[in-house]
Amino acid sequence: MFTSRLLWLGLFAAALSVVFLIGALQLRPEGFQRGPAGTRIAFTGGGGACVECHARTSPGIVEQHARSAHAVEGVTCQDCHEVREDHFAAVEHYGTFVATTPTSATCAQCHLTEVNQFLRSRHALPAWVAMTGVEALENSPEFMALYEQVEERGILDPVRNSLFAMEGPEITRFACAECHGIGRPNPDGSVGNCTSCHLRHEYSLEQARKPETCNACHIGPDHPQFEIYEESPHGIAYATMGHTWHWEAEPGTLTVSDFPAATCAICHISGFGRQGTTHDVGERLSWFLHSEISERRPGWQENAMRMQQVCHECHSQRFVSDFYRDADILTVRINEMVEESQTLMAELQEEGHLTPEPFDQIIDFEYFELWHHWGRTAKFGAWMQGPDYTQWHGVYEMIRSAAHLVEAATELRGHHAPAAASGEAMR
Repeated sequence: MFTSRLLWLGLFAAALSVVFLIGALQLRPEGFQRGPAGTRIAFTGGGGACVECHARTSPGIVEQHARSAHAVEGVTCQDCHEVREDHFAAVEHYGTFVATTPTSATCAQCHLTEVNQFLRSRHALPAWVAMTGVEALENSPEFMALYEQVEERGILDPVRNSLFAMEGPEITRFACAECHGIGRPNPDGSVGNCTSCHLRHEYSLEQARKPETCNACHIGPDHPQFEIYEESPHGIAYATMGHTWHWEAEPGTLTVSDFPAATCAICHISGFGRQGTTHDVGERLSWFLHSEISERRPGWQENAMRMQQVCHECHSQRFVSDFYRDADILTVRINEMVEESQTLMAELQEEGHLTPEPFDQIIDFEYFELWHHWGRTAKFGAWMQGPDYTQWHGVYEMIRSAAHLVEAATELRGHHAPAAASGEAMR
């Protein structure tokens, strides 16, 4: 009898311990510091009532934050989300006010250098202006001043902006804005949303460094960098050996021992070898490859030196010099091909065969795709070592589109009255 009672008491104590353990994790989790994969260590980040409630209503974000570097450093939910009542995104929430999506101004409280680098980059206001047009900034001298500091400000093509207007907010909310929102001007005077690249709430180094993160936007017919990367020697190394790389290495310390081949972040952002970390993704680029006619960037020699220092961690001086020489030559040749079609379009415009409105004639689409899709892809393919994209998704398509343009021009000149005259006749 006595032994039986001891057995039942033991089982009851064990069950009670499990209940308390589950309650501690679900109702008042202290969180978990960074540790070996699959382990949990006491979390010092606090969070109080936020953690107690969200452990029940949205436990996933509590778990993510608990595993983050923010948690290790003692950053709480309130540090990022709690705002003043007069904040533009303030929502009353259980006796306080919170912003559900913090802006870069919030991040700048701790990451000022990174935010300032970002503000100089193509990812900031130029990304937004490429969608909306510079008119979106004209009522704000502050945003216009920020925009004027960015190298790309004067080379954005207005034709792309017209697509945004033509499609309307019902579509662009789920299309253009999903990517270009990375540079959105915010009512608090900040620009952009850091969580476009650093996903909440774990803010994992591995996630930010992996190419799939860039794949969210850099994909498709107009800028297929991710697809190009996949077929490149660097991408093949990542696909076959990336699971062995040191994804959580301390920022600014990365070497070939951590990353034996390049990723998007290694080339454009990470501190690697002699290059320090930057959040200006254009800092190491020597051309405006995304332009209709690519031009050299201001200070391109210094930019090229920075990128080549990354390359030299794995490649010889001769290999890098020869590669840059040949890629420069290809860029000039693609410019020439675009210019030939550009001249034809200008002649048709002068002759009155084209309307002043974009995308209201088939030939407008053909020319746009020639440079915006195929020309850019050919250049990206060459610089990122993706031969299929340089050839079949690039130059071949350019040649085909150029033939279509000549055919369309012949038809316009031979069978149609000039566009201006036709419009006058209709009126």
